Parts: sequence; C-alpha cells; structure tokens
Amino acid sequence: MLRRFSPLLAVFVVALAVGYWFIQAAPTSKLAEFDLPFVANAQNSTTSDTETSIPEIIEMVLGSEDAPITVIEYASFTCPHCSKFHQEVYKPLKKNYIDTNKVKFIFREVFFDKYGMWASLVARCAGPDKFFGLTDMMLKTQNKWARADNDLAIVGELRKIGRLAGLDKEQLQSCLADGDKLRALVGWYKENATRDQIKSTPSFIIDGEPYANMSYEEFSKILDEKLGS
Repeated sequence: MLRRFSPLLAVFVVALAVGYWFIQAAPTSKLAEFDLPFVANAQNSTTSDTETSIPEIIEMVLGSEDAPITVIEYASFTCPHCSKFHQEVYKPLKKNYIDTNKVKFIFREVFFDKYGMWASLVARCAGPDKFFGLTDMMLKTQNKWARADNDLAIVGELRKIGRLAGLDKEQLQSCLADGDKLRALVGWYKENATRDQIKSTPSFIIDGEPYANMSYEEFSKILDEKLGS
C-alpha cells in the first residue's frame, strides 16, 4: 500500500510522525503565552545516547564576522510577535546595522509546535545562502501558511515557499523527511535556549546580555550606546 502513496503524502507521513514524536516528548504549552515547551523536559529527550550519526546544525549568520556587536535572535516561525518584529524592526536593523558591518546577526529557531519545525526544515533546506530569504517569506506570509486548513495543507504551503526560493520537489521531499536532522535541531534548540534562559519569542542576546522584544527605536538606542555613537 505504501508504494502507492504520492511523494507529497509520503513526505507528510514522515514529517507528521517526527512532529508527533516531539509533541509527545514535550509538556503541553499555551502557545498564546509563548511558553517554551522544553523547560520541564530538557533532560528527557527520546533520542538514544547510542546514536552515532548526528547531523551538524549550522548557525545562520548575517553580517561581518569582525562586527563589533553580536546579536542573537531567538524566534519561532509560528510566533506572531516574531512575524511583526521581522516586518517592522528587522528590515531597518539590517539596513542600518547588519549591512554596514556594525552587527553580526545570528538567527536561532525556537519550536512551539510541529509546524514551526517543518518550516525550519524547509528554511534550512537550501543552506545558509537562502535561509534568510526563506525566513523572511515564511514570517511575512505566516498568517497564510500557518493557518492553512490542515496538516497536509500546511506542508503544501511550505513547499510552495520552498519552490519560490528555487528548491525542487526532490530537495523539499528529502528535507521534510529528514527525521535525523529534525531531532538534531530539537536538541540544538533545547541546549541553546536553556543556556541563554530564553522565556519568550522573539528574545535577543546582545553581546551576551538578554533583551526582550522591542521597537526599532529601542533596539537602535541600545546598539548606538554599545557602539559609542
């Protein structure tokens, strides 16, 4: 029977199974409050210690390695506040600080649900060169793809975004079906968010100091003070 599944349905089945694994492994959270699901479960991963082939998770970075300030953003692809931040604050931040080599910017995913995990797999599918472009598209169109009628529809919308970035069907199928990569992402996310004590999204680490969501005016004031300008 499985041989008769369409490629899209096969991808969906595998991705749904991996998403189900994570949801079962984490305590229930109220997404409206943006509680992180890892807090009570950081030491209870279902991944076996005997697994030897763990995919490397690449840091997604923009800006000069020699920039005087490093900004780390923790965000979820399904977080409305993250979508708003990227539409209203990130664009001028990129233009005035990242593109001018004043800020090295790192984006780290936070996972509230299986949809955010699927989005992360697609965003990372083409590697670092297209990650931020895909991220912008996903956050800009979050209301459309994240609120599609059902799981299969959401997978379909994410595939459309991937194809707009030049990914073909085979690439998308491979990335969405990569359970090892997804489990590695979840472990990476837990480690980073636990270490940096992330409690909400978007959250920021600016030169080692934690900050909550803020306006562009607040962000630029902090950066200018650190730059001495």
